[in-house]
Amino acid sequence: MSTDETSRFVRLRVEMVLEVTDPDALTGTALESIAAEYGEPVAGIGGGESAEERMHAEATVRADGAEALASLVDPFDLVSEVPGVELAQASWSSESIDYDPDAEGWDDADDGEEGLFLPRDGGDEEGYGDTVAHHGKNDGEDGDPAQRV
Repeated sequence: MSTDETSRFVRLRVEMVLEVTDPDALTGTALESIAAEYGEPVAGIGGGESAEERMHAEATVRADGAEALASLVDPFDLVSEVPGVELAQASWSSESIDYDPDAEGWDDADDGEEGLFLPRDGGDEEGYGDTVAHHGKNDGEDGDPAQRV
């Protein structure tokens, strides 16, 4: 296939397993990010839909460390300084898992598959469930193709 026949678009898949060593620090940072995104609430003034979104986002990151982490991660940051590329679309998700790389059933990527440290029976589901607004990129209304789903 010649260069003219190949796509200019590349799908880059990245899977990471992170250990949350300080859940309170993670949640606090996520809440600070939400406060910066939505602004500080004004007492006595209803914020309407924005206030509801903020309350939902805060409740979600308080209840689930995986969601707190996902609200802080931005794929744009991974490629923003790579010359010659522009992020066209991004989606990401997170979930709490039982991690034991020595346990039977964990993929060690020796088979050439793309599932480093993915449970062999888990499949590749992403983007389902609640979403947490992060810098307005999940509302789908601002035309920004980079969003968390």
